Amino acid sequence: MAERKPAKEIVGKQVVTKEGKKLGVVKDVSFETRSGELIQIIVTSPTSYALSLNLEKGKRNEFLIPYSAIIAIGDFVVVSEEDIR
Repeated sequence: MAERKPAKEIVGKQVVTKEGKKLGVVKDVSFETRSGELIQIIVTSPTSYALSLNLEKGKRNEFLIPYSAIIAIGDFVVVSEEDIR
């Protein structure tokens, strides 16, 4: 991803795979405090499809998707399914 977006621009957006399968909604982002590098997006309201993927979970049972898996940010946050497993 070449273009950077403020976290507030992606919070609340629907997360979908590049194939169009819905995963949930971005609740927050996690980042490295020293470098500011974005590490993961935190996803809530998982769909049944997301539940079937066995994704990494955080402390509050939210799904964690590596920021590097993001392909595009627009009306949706589009992720590569191959990069989240």
